[in-house]
Amino acid sequence: MASIWNHRISISLFGEAEGPAIGVVLDNLPPGEYVDIDRLARFMARRTRSLFLPEDPNQPIDQPAVLSGLINDRTTGSPLCAFLTNPRGVQQLDYQDMSHLARPGHADYTGAMRYRGFADVRSGGHLSERMTIPLCFAGAVCQQMLERRGIYVGAQITSIHNIKDKPLSQTDVTRDDLLALRKRRLPVRNPAQGKKMLADIQNAMAGGETLGGTIACYAVNVPAGIGSPIFDGLENSIAQLVFGIPGVRGLEFGAGFQTAKMTGSQCNDTFYVDERGHVKTQTNHHGGILGGISSGMPICFNVAIKPAASVQKPQPTVDYSALTNEVVQADGVPHPCMVPEAVASVEAAMSIALVSHLLDYPNFV
Repeated sequence: MASIWNHRISISLFGEAEGPAIGVVLDNLPPGEYVDIDRLARFMARRTRSLFLPEDPNQPIDQPAVLSGLINDRTTGSPLCAFLTNPRGVQQLDYQDMSHLARPGHADYTGAMRYRGFADVRSGGHLSERMTIPLCFAGAVCQQMLERRGIYVGAQITSIHNIKDKPLSQTDVTRDDLLALRKRRLPVRNPAQGKKMLADIQNAMAGGETLGGTIACYAVNVPAGIGSPIFDGLENSIAQLVFGIPGVRGLEFGAGFQTAKMTGSQCNDTFYVDERGHVKTQTNHHGGILGGISSGMPICFNVAIKPAASVQKPQPTVDYSALTNEVVQADGVPHPCMVPEAVASVEAAMSIALVSHLLDYPNFV
């Protein structure tokens, strides 16, 4: 399984969706970094909480078990290994009858071809979106490292289905803007739009359907000069991690595909020196990265998340063992929209990529 990401720091994910535990090993982290486990657990809870159940302030937050690499809340320099046992209530379904059915939108068929029929098909096994939970552990550690150095990462839902929320400014987004989004159950700027999104998700769930959407992610106070050109660009690392999140179908930096409709003079971001003597650009069509290297402007990108594949209605498919046409219907707990839980995963991807490149930056360690 291609579950190892290695770029100055190394991240290795382990476990399966319905196995006893899932977890991560981080290697090459600098020693002496403080890790607030309670804060880390709150970050991970954003990935797993339900939007359709009332919040209980007394509900304990699952804390990951740290096996190595952390003593007295400080990294030791040895591999940081953490795991979470799978919660009670994971659906232990009988997959025997489905083991050769190519569920539409899932990786059953491609996984069977790649791993010769031996891959765990229960809830997607190692190909499940649940593997973003240990990714969020790694991202939460990196996010704390960044914030001690004044760099903040945050994300908002900009659309679900056809309902949109106004994105933050790509030139003037601030630390306070990002922290405000984190405090909301549904990270949108306009609560009225958030209510419409939730209602749309509930309507889709009632009809057995699922919905997709878009997420905008930002990083502020990233110094200029982070990253490298060609194959080691900052965008390259971000993209590799973001596309490791199941359900991601598209990624654009700055103005993205809109730049194809611009002229050169419209697309170019003109430079100026602000009142504090900082070099900035009037606009941020480049999304904070030029030539694979950070410009000092906010790093901004948009992510498209597809509708969850677990549609609760019959769909035609094939039995790829018997080569017969069949019909399949998703079973278990409905999963109407992956977008809200993907927000923390996207933040994690950005944070990991930034730390991996900032380790080369003078005085970061």
